[in-house]
Parts: sequence; C-alpha cells; structure tokens
Amino acid sequence: MKTAQQWFDLYGESHRHPTNKAIHWVCVPLIRCTSLGLIQAIPHPFPAPIHWGWVAALGMLGFYGTLSRTLLLGMFVALAACLAVNHALAAVAPLAWVSAGVWGAAWLAQFVGHEIEGKKPSFFQDVQYLLVGPAWLLHFVYQRAGVPVGGGVS
Repeated sequence: MKTAQQWFDLYGESHRHPTNKAIHWVCVPLIRCTSLGLIQAIPHPFPAPIHWGWVAALGMLGFYGTLSRTLLLGMFVALAACLAVNHALAAVAPLAWVSAGVWGAAWLAQFVGHEIEGKKPSFFQDVQYLLVGPAWLLHFVYQRAGVPVGGGVS
C-alpha cells in the first residue's frame, strides 16, 4: 500500500506546469463536489437527509483514513462542505443538471491543463488518483500551515 507521500509524488509528476496546477486548484474541488452532486441526485431508499452522496463520501473517507489522520480530518471537512453546498443547491435548482454542467466544464478545463502539461491525467493509470487529487491539493495547504500529513489511522 502506498503512503500519502508516495501518492503525492506520483501524482505530482504529471502536475508540474504552473498553468495546469492553477487549473487543478479550481477544477479538482469542482469535480469532487459535482461528482458528489451527481451521486446525491440518484434516487435512494434512505430516510432524509441520507442519500448516496453520504455513502460515497464515507467510502472516500475510508481511503483517506488509510493515508493519514490529518488528511482524513481535512477531507471530512471538505466533503461535508461539498454535501452542504449540494444540499442548498438542490433546494433551488435541479442538482443533477447543474452538477453535470459544471462537472463537464471542469473536466474539459482539466484536459486543457494536461494538454498544456504534455502528460495524460493520472487517473488513466489508476482510478485511485481521482481520490488523490483533492488530497494532493490539501497537502499543500497543510505544508503552508505547518500541519504534518503523518501516517495512516491505526
């Protein structure tokens, strides 16, 4: 099993160009939140306010928990914020349609960034990179704040 730093190093290999990195700072969070919005919009058998978005978020948190307690905490906050925004958006607009539009535009921008970079997106190698991208961004925030990423949850 890879450590958080190993994931970040591998992910960083195809994210060095300043323009591509800037695009990722905007688009990775948008893709994460709109992916949850699309999942949240799937009809479900759960009592309100539980929905498939919560189930997906719990699965994501399981991955982050294997990497680091601090990543788990930060991703919990980020995912909770996405779910809250999606909940508010669903009250005033069709969540699935809004999420699909933003998701598509953000992915288009990501592919432009990778064209500028000259490298394929990491998830073409391993789908887990779709989970690594948001954590990779968070680790830069942690570095700036002096927060250690640390090891996995035991």
